Amino acid sequence: MQVEKLSSSLHVNKTLKDLGVDSGGVSILASKMKLHFFYIRALHVGGANILKQDALSIGADLAVPRGTVLALTSHVDAILIVNTKQLKILSKKELSQPFGLRELALELQSFLKSHISKKAKVMGVINANDDSFYRQSRFKEREALHVSYKMLEDGADIIDIGGVSSRPGSLHVSKTEELERVKPIIDSLYEQKFHDKITLSIDSYTPTVIRYALDRGFGIVNDITGLSDDNVCKLCSQYGATAVIMHMKGTPQTMQDSPSYDSVISEVSDFFTQRVQKAKEFNIQNLILDVGVGFGKRLEDNIMLISQLEHFLKIGYPLLVGASRKSMIDAISSSSVDERLGGSIALHVKAIQNGAEIVRVHDVKEHVQAIKVLEALQ
Repeated sequence: MQVEKLSSSLHVNKTLKDLGVDSGGVSILASKMKLHFFYIRALHVGGANILKQDALSIGADLAVPRGTVLALTSHVDAILIVNTKQLKILSKKELSQPFGLRELALELQSFLKSHISKKAKVMGVINANDDSFYRQSRFKEREALHVSYKMLEDGADIIDIGGVSSRPGSLHVSKTEELERVKPIIDSLYEQKFHDKITLSIDSYTPTVIRYALDRGFGIVNDITGLSDDNVCKLCSQYGATAVIMHMKGTPQTMQDSPSYDSVISEVSDFFTQRVQKAKEFNIQNLILDVGVGFGKRLEDNIMLISQLEHFLKIGYPLLVGASRKSMIDAISSSSVDERLGGSIALHVKAIQNGAEIVRVHDVKEHVQAIKVLEALQ
């Protein structure tokens, strides 16, 4: 007899099928093999004690502070440890319980609906400016066309083109200047019918620039302000474009001036909920959510967002992560912007494992290769 320890990240359904488990048993057993952890803040102490007993009764558990059973404080933080099958049972059971457990149950049920995409997409970056933090991503008209063909050849799924740098402390650019920067590139791609070859994204929050791109085959509006402008919402709705809602604390000029959060996960989640509702009011059908790595975030915030990215799947839209060559890598392992490829791939692979469907990158070929290897391992 031999015993092998299986990875917690294995492809559960495939492994069970390879074992010869019948189809009905696969779904039942798979629900027992996926473990979930939920950090619950400010839970009523009465609810905590009820939830603890209900969890234990089905083989799950709730980690609570010492003294919870004696109700030494009115509210406590707790961590729920539960597999998928137990989560279904527990979330249904708590619907009839007091002390805020019904609201908690509804929240837990939203996580059951979340889905991690099997195929990650690569979004290549082209910057039509002289101010982007990574010099190698800056291209003019003819260069940009050449690089677009190269990205297509290297396996990119999306090409994202922007005329304004959003690096910390970047300078403001007028609407006219922004359009002048991207117009030659957009025109060249349109003449080459690039929109028939690959999905094109305009990295802008300026209505005139966005309209110009959408008129010429672009399908995605990558808005770092998260649909703050109603006119951008109207354009996305009118053209049937996909809108990327990104979270940013402040503006590019101010976002890294001592940002802080009580809970970065909760704040970003609340922001997404509000902006998704706004998108629905404008009848925008297709959305992508971007947690905004590096946009008004400390190192610990960026790490938390990537490590707990799966939290945002409950909102029900594809997740995008753009950590390519960003300074958080330097904060972890001292390096110049030209030396951050390894760190970029590590961050993006982890993001994909945690639910990212799209990664926005400067190095398309290397990321496509990394994703193929990751898919083979999974």
